[in-house]
Amino acid sequence: MRIAFYSMTGNVRRFIKGSRLETQYELYEITEANKNDKFPGPFVLVTSTYGFGGVPGAVESFLEVNHTGLVAVASSGNRNWGSNFAKAGEHIQEQYRVPLLMKFELHGTDKDRESFKEKVGSFHESIGREEVQSY
Repeated sequence: MRIAFYSMTGNVRRFIKGSRLETQYELYEITEANKNDKFPGPFVLVTSTYGFGGVPGAVESFLEVNHTGLVAVASSGNRNWGSNFAKAGEHIQEQYRVPLLMKFELHGTDKDRESFKEKVGSFHESIGREEVQSY
């Protein structure tokens, strides 16, 4: 399992680093330089929200190339935007028909990071069972 993330202002990067996942999962930061590169799945995407609830352009480009490996999404935002809070995650959930793991504000809290680790761990276990189990 891999975790791809995009951080526009540094909040998502801080959330990912604070989650201390680098020993368990491959972490991949989406940038303008690599947004069109092929990234092998399966992966969970963590993204910030742009403007009034939009998906950042770099993330849209990344998903055009890599959407087949996407298994879930989480998004960051600011509650000051009301109903548009972390809305990028909802847009990606709807477009690619994947679960929205969670929304968190800015760089998240310790509780948010623990919740994220548990949810990613559950997806990782499920994917591992699917790969081993024969039908």
